[in-house]
Amino acid sequence: MTVELTNETERVIAAPQPVLPLVAVVGQPNVGKSTLFNRLIGQRRSIVGDEPGITRDRIYGEVEWAGKQFSIVDTGGIIPDDDAVIPANIFKQAGFAIDDAQAIIWVVDARLGLTPLDEELATLLRATGKRVLVAANKSEKARVEAEAGEFYRFGFEEVFPVSAEQGIGLGELLDALVKDLNFEFSDLRFANQGSEISDLRAQTSDRELRLAIIGRPNVGKSSLLNRLIGEERVIVSPVAGTTRDSIDTLLTTPEQKFRLIDTAGIRRKGKTGEMAEKLSVVMAMKSLARADVAIVVIDAEEGPTALDAHIAGYAHDAGCSIIIACNKWDAVKNKETSTSAQFERKVRERMKFLDWAPVIMISALNGQRVENLLGLAVRANVERNRRIPTSQLNAFFEAAVSQPRGGSAPAPVKGGLSRLHVQYMTQVSVRPPTFVLFTSGGKSGLHFSYLRYLQNRLREEFDFFATPLRIIEKHKTRKKR
Repeated sequence: MTVELTNETERVIAAPQPVLPLVAVVGQPNVGKSTLFNRLIGQRRSIVGDEPGITRDRIYGEVEWAGKQFSIVDTGGIIPDDDAVIPANIFKQAGFAIDDAQAIIWVVDARLGLTPLDEELATLLRATGKRVLVAANKSEKARVEAEAGEFYRFGFEEVFPVSAEQGIGLGELLDALVKDLNFEFSDLRFANQGSEISDLRAQTSDRELRLAIIGRPNVGKSSLLNRLIGEERVIVSPVAGTTRDSIDTLLTTPEQKFRLIDTAGIRRKGKTGEMAEKLSVVMAMKSLARADVAIVVIDAEEGPTALDAHIAGYAHDAGCSIIIACNKWDAVKNKETSTSAQFERKVRERMKFLDWAPVIMISALNGQRVENLLGLAVRANVERNRRIPTSQLNAFFEAAVSQPRGGSAPAPVKGGLSRLHVQYMTQVSVRPPTFVLFTSGGKSGLHFSYLRYLQNRLREEFDFFATPLRIIEKHKTRKKR
């Protein structure tokens, strides 16, 4: 756990459930680390594929076994002597995970047998002085399982033939792992609180503000995440598409706990080549489904593009509150002729459907106005959870919809050939705020201009900062006798 003081605000940065002991999963590329990680946590968190080097950043999860809980971190494939930007950074990220871990699961390929790269990794792992459990993966066949014993030659006493894909041998691995983990702090917490811990976790989860960072490849999403948390949590490089998994990081301030979700860059359909890229885009879309607020990152040097608007549309369709962050503002030339107001007008023209979303100029590189994003996200989260009292909503309906004599006002429908009577409206849910309009007469299908009119009036009256509004029509038809 790291505590950093910035602008007189204490920020506590931690991986998920820092009170639990941490186990790191390491190994060379394409030996099945992510398959093992997903199997142990019971969900598909890391992208799995036949291409080596798919996982690049640290992915965290939790495992429960034999009444014990521990955190686990998946790492990218380690190639110690590769000086290329991405492999070198993967090695660096794996090193962070190893430093924080109590124990290490070293995944090797039992089918492939001993390799020179394994020799190098064994030397590195022995130097850590930490407990290392060797998981000889892909040991589905008896012959391969028998040959897995050759990995004892590296000097580690605990070697387990396993199949992450089929779940074979994982029980023995977990039994040995939890036996010597230090659960002192976490056991004390569970002993003191008993069954209340599940309620406490539920409440903590409810208080989390899930903040997704989305955008095109190479617009600075990972740099922004690293700047927000104050440490190098994810790999940053000039290579487009560096991030592939959706990375969760917890950030706690005195006012709010955030779950920051860094997503892979979303490309146009047809522009994603490798299967890993296609899967990463799918996972980025899934991340929006669980996010409260989305920061849509735009490259200020390039200006807003059609793809930026398309990506923002994904966030809007998912019901996220939206903040538009124009990154690399410090690198924009000729600011005398391209002011922030002029740039914002360009954004508004490109994204007319987001006229309610705030636009902020930032620089993830030097931190310019980055801290303001968290305050905007907190305000947006309050508004997306806002429920209008019935009395206030009725008063709004009388002023905005009803006719002076108390009758319902006629509203235009699609096609403009008839009119509907809007009888009343009610708010049915939040996150995002959703209203139902009850109509009668004519055919159902209110014209979009009328729905836009109501949305604008609702914002004038109740604000709903940075938050989409949904209006659903429920039409009543007369029964024929």
